[in-house]
Amino acid sequence: MAGATQTDRDCYCRIFREHRGCTQTGAPNATTSGSYQGPISTEMLILSCSSKLQLLEATLQRLLPETLQVLSVVMNINRGNPAGHEVLVDTWPEFKAILTRPHREQVASDDADFYTNTYAAFYRDLGANRALLGSAVNWGQAFCILGLQNGVYEASRDIAKAKAVQLEASRYFTYLHPDPSTMPEIRLDPSVRLSSLDVSHADLLNETWAFGGNDNRRRYLANLIRHFPSVCLLDAAGCPVSWIITDPFGIMTHGYTLPQHRGRGYIQVLLNVMAKQMHAWGYPSYGHVAVDNYPMQRLQERQGFQCQLNWCHFILHNTALHRTPTLTPSPAAGIAPA
Repeated sequence: MAGATQTDRDCYCRIFREHRGCTQTGAPNATTSGSYQGPISTEMLILSCSSKLQLLEATLQRLLPETLQVLSVVMNINRGNPAGHEVLVDTWPEFKAILTRPHREQVASDDADFYTNTYAAFYRDLGANRALLGSAVNWGQAFCILGLQNGVYEASRDIAKAKAVQLEASRYFTYLHPDPSTMPEIRLDPSVRLSSLDVSHADLLNETWAFGGNDNRRRYLANLIRHFPSVCLLDAAGCPVSWIITDPFGIMTHGYTLPQHRGRGYIQVLLNVMAKQMHAWGYPSYGHVAVDNYPMQRLQERQGFQCQLNWCHFILHNTALHRTPTLTPSPAAGIAPA
């Protein structure tokens, strides 16, 4: 990824009260993006100084693995990823609490879309995290919080209860490879060739993803393909048969193989390649695995990935706003589907 200039970083990361149009007393004003309208503490900042962002990255590196998602966002900014991100900090320079998210202007706005409205949290002080989460997040949207620390669920639960917001939480294992450069090479099946995904493949990913099936999810997947690393295997006709992509939080995710091509070790090959690429660029090589996905857990462990002690929490807020996508219209009541 190309290096960013100071102007680039200032564009991505501005003082929070300036970005949101708040006064020195924290009183709300109208915003140009319209994404948040509410009181913001003047102690909460979006970092604008490149030296502070680099210091933050070094600090987060020392605090791995709990900082995985937040660290990847900061690294994207420091390396000039054009997708852009925001890093919200409470009481600089102590880093008592940090929230990160993809930049609002880079994705289509949808108040019901968890995948677009996603934040990652890291904190040294749970009280500071509660204050940041309560003030700096648009609770009128459906959104998701990712976190690897104890207390992240309880903080969301308590604030959601006070705001009468519905909440659902899932836990995943996190697998991190300590040094992907040591992973042995895996021989590639000669019937396929290694490549990366193209935006034209977004329809296929949208159709095969369990949570896909609508235009918003297609745009989300297209944005991931456009701005973040991916790897896939193409058949003789140039069509993807297996793939892994990464998201704004540096997570290797959305791994999938078409049913007719399974049993050939394709995901193992792609996981090996993707982990090495992320490592070569200086990023952590990690992903999340469902607690009941035993084959993927065994695959990760065979390749040298280490299961982390803390759960990764995916906490969905305002679930009542969420519209479950369907690939085909639901039949009217009393009418059997064709």
